[in-house]
Amino acid sequence: ISLLDLDLALRYRLPFCISLPFYIPLSPHLSLPRSLPTLLSEFLDIWDVNMLRNPDEVNKRQHTTHLYANDHLIVRRGQEFQLKVTFDRPYKPSDDQFAVEFVIGGSPQFSKGTYIPVSVASDRQSPWAGRVLDSADNVVTVGITPAPDCIVGKWRTYVAVVTPYGIRRTRQDESRDVYILFNPWAAADSVFLDDSNEREECVLNEVGVIYHGAFDDVSERPWNFGQFDYGVLDACLFIMDKAAMPITNRGDPIKVARKASAMLNSRDDDGVLVGSWSGDYTYGVAPTSWTGSTEILLNYSSSKMPVCYAQCWVYAAVFNTFLRCLGIPGRVVTNFFSSHDNDGNLKTDIILDENGRIDKQRTKDSIWNYHCWNECYMSRPDLPQGFGGWQAVDATPQETSDGMYRCGPASVQAIKHGQICFPFDAPFVFAEVNSDVVFYSRNPRDGTLEPVKVNSSHVGRMVVTKAPGQDTRRDITDQYKFPEGSPEERTVLEKAEEYGCQREKAILTEADVELDMPLIEVRVGDDFELKLEFNNKSGQARTGDVYVSGNVVYYTGVNSSDPLCVSTAEKKVIQVRSQDYMRKLVEQANLHFIATGKVKETGQIVTAMRVVTLHNPKLSVQVRGHVFRSGNMLTMFVTVEFTNPFKFNLEDVYVRVEGPGVMPPKYKHYSLILAGSSLTWTESFNPRREGPTKLMASLDCAALRQVYGQAQLTVMP
Repeated sequence: ISLLDLDLALRYRLPFCISLPFYIPLSPHLSLPRSLPTLLSEFLDIWDVNMLRNPDEVNKRQHTTHLYANDHLIVRRGQEFQLKVTFDRPYKPSDDQFAVEFVIGGSPQFSKGTYIPVSVASDRQSPWAGRVLDSADNVVTVGITPAPDCIVGKWRTYVAVVTPYGIRRTRQDESRDVYILFNPWAAADSVFLDDSNEREECVLNEVGVIYHGAFDDVSERPWNFGQFDYGVLDACLFIMDKAAMPITNRGDPIKVARKASAMLNSRDDDGVLVGSWSGDYTYGVAPTSWTGSTEILLNYSSSKMPVCYAQCWVYAAVFNTFLRCLGIPGRVVTNFFSSHDNDGNLKTDIILDENGRIDKQRTKDSIWNYHCWNECYMSRPDLPQGFGGWQAVDATPQETSDGMYRCGPASVQAIKHGQICFPFDAPFVFAEVNSDVVFYSRNPRDGTLEPVKVNSSHVGRMVVTKAPGQDTRRDITDQYKFPEGSPEERTVLEKAEEYGCQREKAILTEADVELDMPLIEVRVGDDFELKLEFNNKSGQARTGDVYVSGNVVYYTGVNSSDPLCVSTAEKKVIQVRSQDYMRKLVEQANLHFIATGKVKETGQIVTAMRVVTLHNPKLSVQVRGHVFRSGNMLTMFVTVEFTNPFKFNLEDVYVRVEGPGVMPPKYKHYSLILAGSSLTWTESFNPRREGPTKLMASLDCAALRQVYGQAQLTVMP
């Protein structure tokens, strides 16, 4: 504070500073001599504070925050950073006292950890460590180490000099604000991740892969997490502000992840994303059209209104951006054949009539073809030892938890071992990967249900995530469950039953006839054959009637329309024509077939289920053409090409393209793409940094969803 400001504050009794607990504050009632300026000239005056905030300077490099498109200093807690203070004369440790103050929130208090004075004197106690690293001429280099459990957010910074007459303090200057993040590199931080490859992938990688489709026919799509893009960090902090999350809770990753799982959906708190599985996206962007998180988060932070629309993979992808941006290791996982259990048991019920056909009116349960959620890495001091590490969190609004639509964090280790009594929402996640599919035969006379077949391996068939450092998937099913039929699995299920999860315990005779529908790969618009394969293990002739039901389904397992076919399988091959399904398709392009029947000689029920994922055409994405450089500005070009392969026109088509660090989200609208015709869109972009990255694009319209493409590129210096 200048002497003029000091004089004005004393004369008019204006508050101008927060007093340090061990300093003598200036008092407006204090009578000072007229020679005060002369007296204060003996003490240090602050001329400049350099936060060393440029990407090529020491702080951002050492704290691995140089990728953030943000001009402020960004550091990670539990690790020392530097700043330089220029005084009006050389610093004398024996005579001079100064401190660096950090303030967060609207009502900072020392007792709540929202006001942190850091003294460089060894005899002064401070919650954060401070020391003088160097003193040359009038410039003092100070090292500051935030506590490894300090509040995560945007802190204001002041430098204060102690005099016998009070404190000289710098004015508030936004350029000196510092973002402090979680630190998975620091062993004392609760999000510490020792595996360097996992840490590189789950904190620093901006490009992800979302897996979908079926467990034996996995499809993938690229996603730009964009956690370092301009404005994304502020948008993530705004989410906590919007939730009115207490400042004092923002250093606890458990509370941050749980709050975010509620705030990423809009069901009860005007959160980030509006979910829609209706197929009508007139008033927003179709979930399949998004190519990254950046546009979603920036729209939310600027409009303060939920963004339309999302489904599970969009929730998971944006949640992943939130986690990585704040420094919490995070990854998107996909569970194939995911049960949605809302009645506390471990059963998905399919009702059959007396002839073995599915009773569609009475069969209410559904199994999601796949479901995406997140895992975040942290210690769990609230749980017994051994249940830290990866935690399942889910922002897709399925069921309420403590009165809000949210899920987790639930310890993956606890789920694997059936310890589902621990917080948060472990029973729900346990059921998603462990439910049995139970077929019941309904007695038409009294309506009673008798279990006739149990499939214990269908649900949770495979859980995958992106492999660290590679564009390949990694099977992590064994992190959620023991092998099917193993003694460990039986022990886990018995443990889960102790905590209230009910299973079907009827002992059923194993059928001596097995039915299967082999995997087939089908492109959208193709006719195809669905084959039935029977395996008679009895050694005797067997006969029976088999009924096949086919539906276009949402990926949540819900039928979208009338059946494609309901037929008696007199032959072992069923013909499916494109004209039967094309006009009924929804965005996931899934066809679901269930075959059920009864063996006449034994009365045993045979069943088989097959999800046919229809494969869409691809976008061509190429970086080509001339490269222009004007000073420090580099201009490059990307070309997106697509040919309509169908016999019908595509209307109201949106094409999107973006790339982390090189190209912000851009889109173009085409009112009509005629059958057999092509489009070519070339767009310029200005990379803001060097190195390898990707551009990813999508094409989306009501008649054709999930058309993607990507291109690798390396920006040279």
